[in-house]
Amino acid sequence: MGDLINLKQVKKRIAREDASKQAETNRARFGRTKGERKRDELHAQRSGNALDQHRIDDETSA
Repeated sequence: MGDLINLKQVKKRIAREDASKQAETNRARFGRTKGERKRDELHAQRSGNALDQHRIDDETSA
């Protein structure tokens, strides 16, 4: 005779596994630490400042 299974438990387990897979996908797509975000922000700011320092204005050169 086969083993008895509770369908509610099986459905809940499948739902948890699906949610876990979705969470892992979202972490890969959107997950960045606060330090990484701050580092990227500083990098963009420094790049912008360096570009502005090398700008040649037409009014001052004429």
